[in-house]
Amino acid sequence: MEKNLANKPPQPEINVMDSEFAEMVINQALLNFRKEQILKEIDQSLQDQNKEEFLRLTEELKNIS
Repeated sequence: MEKNLANKPPQPEINVMDSEFAEMVINQALLNFRKEQILKEIDQSLQDQNKEEFLRLTEELKNIS
């Protein structure tokens, strides 16, 4: 059994900074995706002349920006 452990390739170190950076990139991508969704919904609310939905969505957009 010890021989198997000796031949095992070394495991990469888990770098906390790399992990935090990856999390920041993912969070930014999700935020950008949500902003794009909201902008599309704002466009639709304008086409539908839905003032309440427009105001709700613009407020949501302000809160996440």
